[in-house]
Amino acid sequence: MNFFTIVVRGLLRRRVRTALTLVGISIGIAAVVALVGISEGFEKSWATGLKARGTDIVVSNMGGAMVPKPFSPTVRDRIAKLPQVSATCMLMVELMSVEEADMIMVSAREWGGFTWDKLTVTSGRLPKDENEQAVVLGQTAAEVLKKKVGDTLQVEATELAVVGIVNGGALVEDGSIILALPVFQTLMASEGKINVVDVRAQPGMTEEQLQVLCAEINKVAPEVRAVSVAQHFNNSQGYKMIRAMSWGTSLLAVLVGVLGVMNTMLMTVFERKQEICVLLALGWKRSRIVRMVLWESALLGFAGGIGGVLLGILGVEAMQNAPAIKGLLEPDLSPSLLLKAVAIAVIVGVLSGLYPAWRSSRLNPAAALNG
Repeated sequence: MNFFTIVVRGLLRRRVRTALTLVGISIGIAAVVALVGISEGFEKSWATGLKARGTDIVVSNMGGAMVPKPFSPTVRDRIAKLPQVSATCMLMVELMSVEEADMIMVSAREWGGFTWDKLTVTSGRLPKDENEQAVVLGQTAAEVLKKKVGDTLQVEATELAVVGIVNGGALVEDGSIILALPVFQTLMASEGKINVVDVRAQPGMTEEQLQVLCAEINKVAPEVRAVSVAQHFNNSQGYKMIRAMSWGTSLLAVLVGVLGVMNTMLMTVFERKQEICVLLALGWKRSRIVRMVLWESALLGFAGGIGGVLLGILGVEAMQNAPAIKGLLEPDLSPSLLLKAVAIAVIVGVLSGLYPAWRSSRLNPAAALNG
């Protein structure tokens, strides 16, 4: 019987307890995979959407909110005068409940602005002009809302005609209701207000040059903040809060797993007291006893980590197709996140086994004689 066999046998001695501990670890790791994956995917899908529109710089007043606060369109006029700016497009973006969708993106765009250019019409057409009481739907939005060309869509108290279905080249675009800015401003009683200006810089500008341009925009329009697409989410308090909440909630779930592993290992040491004392009497060093307990707890953590990753992937798939968030995000289950989750589980196992390992190493070999 080799060292590893003894380690595995120790875990299989109480199969039900070991299985329950694995469930506890798996749930904690699944929370890490699901919540962090959704958080990172939210950022990734929005960044992809901005790039799909051909946007280099986003000008908004995010503050700590998920949706930018409104400001005057004169901001765009000041920005457009800068020589490094190739084009601008005013928008009003809202997350709101519309008919079948509990939360969906509504993207009202300046008529003739460059953000319309990347929309590929798959059915129907685009609005005729900026005053037509009409919307086009991204492919995913049309699926969620169960609409086709020729139907009507009620946004707030107004019925708008669905004149087209479009492919926007990104999940956020495909999950949006898109219409002309003046129509939405009237509908929301927000005439003369916007909350985003998308900026397209001169071709060939590097990230460093974009940062310089952002600083210039902030000078001419101090009431808002300009950030490059690459820095958009790192500078948003709202998205920082989402990341913090995702990790915080996940780590609380992991803490439950820590307590479970520690309890299991302490009970194992208590039940195997005589066995451990016999091993010490046969010449095992105390350090080897410590390694044995730590290996057991680490193996428990590893198995729980693998189970948690699989459970998290299944959970994310289910949430991704939920009507409440379908079309808003694409979870980012990157290999690095999955490896981090398993590593967290192993670390949890090792840390949870430290005290039980120390307790086992303090046992007196003479206790083996007492039976």
